[in-house]
Amino acid sequence: MTFFERKIPDFLTDRKNTVSQILFTALFALVFINLYSPFGVNSWYNVTKPQLFFYSSLVILTGLLVIALSRIIMLQEVRRNPLTTRGYVVWIAMEIISMALVYVILRAIFISRIPDVLEAFRDSLKITSLVLLFPYTLTFLYFSWQEKNRKIEELTESGQVSKSVSPLMIPFSDYRGELRFSVKTEDLLYLEAADNYVIVHYMDGGKKAKYAIRNSLKKMEENLGDANLMRCHRSFIVNFDKVRIIRKESDGLVLELDIPEKISIPISGTYADEVMRLFSSFNGQ
Repeated sequence: MTFFERKIPDFLTDRKNTVSQILFTALFALVFINLYSPFGVNSWYNVTKPQLFFYSSLVILTGLLVIALSRIIMLQEVRRNPLTTRGYVVWIAMEIISMALVYVILRAIFISRIPDVLEAFRDSLKITSLVLLFPYTLTFLYFSWQEKNRKIEELTESGQVSKSVSPLMIPFSDYRGELRFSVKTEDLLYLEAADNYVIVHYMDGGKKAKYAIRNSLKKMEENLGDANLMRCHRSFIVNFDKVRIIRKESDGLVLELDIPEKISIPISGTYADEVMRLFSSFNGQ
């Protein structure tokens, strides 16, 4: 899975974060345009400072409506289909283009006639890109920091649970030891080795999802703690709470997971005895 094919973080589609991002972007745009007049915007529009403040307030209010409408559509869309990084980048690009077009139209209506529409659009595109991308980047970093702190708190709380109980959240770090992803024990399905990555398969809103982390399965296995996870194959670690059936096929034993989508995980001979021992202990409880 490439970077652009990955699902965007949930905090980018959180309703509260979305509202905060829109308001911060509008405030930033209003202050920035009036204080710094980027790219000589006051000379383009040939207006005084008070007129510029009125005009910028008008176009920013209109831009706020454009962004709000865009994000409402986006939030409705992600309920049906997860948004990838590529899709999110394209979405932002369309927001910038749409707002630039709106600004050109407003300039033509309220300021003056436009002799060169293409040049006016390029100018608006430059300003729009600046006043959107900078606050978008700042809010992304802030939301990411908030999310990281939230996960650390969850991991801290889960560390206080008795060792006889599976942790509430299972953390997964990359090869450098940096926390990349954590998931509830009850939602984790299995881990799968894929070249230099480990794919974490889990349930998200009743649908099977996955997350790729650059690490080795062996290194992850060493840090799994007391969760009911077991290595059953060179390429797989399974959450035994999700195992429904162990069955024998012509090429060996396989595990069948207890989810709507039929998934079979192979058991290699190296791990067969230990897997059967664990499965027997579950049945005896």
